[in-house]
Amino acid sequence: MRRQQEETPEYRTEIISAIRQEEAGTIQAAKLIQAGELVAFPTETVYGLGADGLNAEAVKKIFVAKGRPSDNPLIEHIAKKSDVRQLWRKIPKQAQLLMDTFWPGPLTLIAQKSDCVPDEVTAGLDTVAVRMPQNKTARALISKSGVPIAAPSANRSGRPSPTTAQHVKDDLDGRIPLIIDGGSCKYGLESTVLSLVGEPTILRPGAITREMLAALIGEVRVAESILKPMQEGETAASPGMKYLHYSPNAEVIAVLGNPEQTAKRVLALYRKAEAEGKTPEIAATEQTKPFYKGKRFVVLGDRNEPETLCASLFSALRDMDERADMILAEGIPAEDEGLAYMNRLLRAAGFHVIDASQNG
Repeated sequence: MRRQQEETPEYRTEIISAIRQEEAGTIQAAKLIQAGELVAFPTETVYGLGADGLNAEAVKKIFVAKGRPSDNPLIEHIAKKSDVRQLWRKIPKQAQLLMDTFWPGPLTLIAQKSDCVPDEVTAGLDTVAVRMPQNKTARALISKSGVPIAAPSANRSGRPSPTTAQHVKDDLDGRIPLIIDGGSCKYGLESTVLSLVGEPTILRPGAITREMLAALIGEVRVAESILKPMQEGETAASPGMKYLHYSPNAEVIAVLGNPEQTAKRVLALYRKAEAEGKTPEIAATEQTKPFYKGKRFVVLGDRNEPETLCASLFSALRDMDERADMILAEGIPAEDEGLAYMNRLLRAAGFHVIDASQNG
């Protein structure tokens, strides 16, 4: 169950509704960005924690507010496609076609960085990740700020990413001056990250799938680290590649198998946990909810529509963390949008996986 942290607040965090006060909110937020401060803002994926992406001292504040390791690179957010010319040394050959097709939207592209991008943004790498968000409030903020905005997700490092303003407040209240409330995020998982340095390679899956990318530019690789831990000493070339990420305080166990196998193993684990005095809860799917009658469970979505699971995963992990000390989460095939779901679930579980098709 979630543990409150005792900390002395540095700021009186204000929340402004983008629905009721979008113009006022983005103007106030842009002034803070220009002054070297941090602002949490909505995107179509998750809420971002933004700073002036050309100001090294401002970017350092992101790592302090989140408690984020400095070797974890950030994404530069831009308001128009032509802004990549300022951030990249040159535009890779596939980039223009990808930008014309998927921007604005949940696709981040990595290329060689220009000299104006601080090392603090890239964790010392010679590449930089860039995205043009679909969310109109995000783009209005970037445009009014007059600079690219460097932003990871607006949560404490390692926690499930925030998909509402309240999630941001739960994690960062007193640590940042302003949150723009744009309601719930559309996709609920971070953007797809595609490296265009060498062979096109997905470093983090998202709503823009390998199949969608390959249909446009040909063969696209998927990094091995997406479904398994990074090796010791390996450099994170993208956000979201660390071993334990997106994790609540409750223990998370991912259970894999067909729906019936999964449900039976989940129920066995549930009963064992209760016998040990724990408070388990189940992250279920529409196909398995009949098995869990009388148990504590939440339906995340439909196994046959992985995007529904993606949209609710982080929010469900946060909600269940308030009530449970063990979360038993069903896995699905890591195909199409299911790859993004399993990438986040496995990291939330610290790769604690049980194969329901095996005895024991």
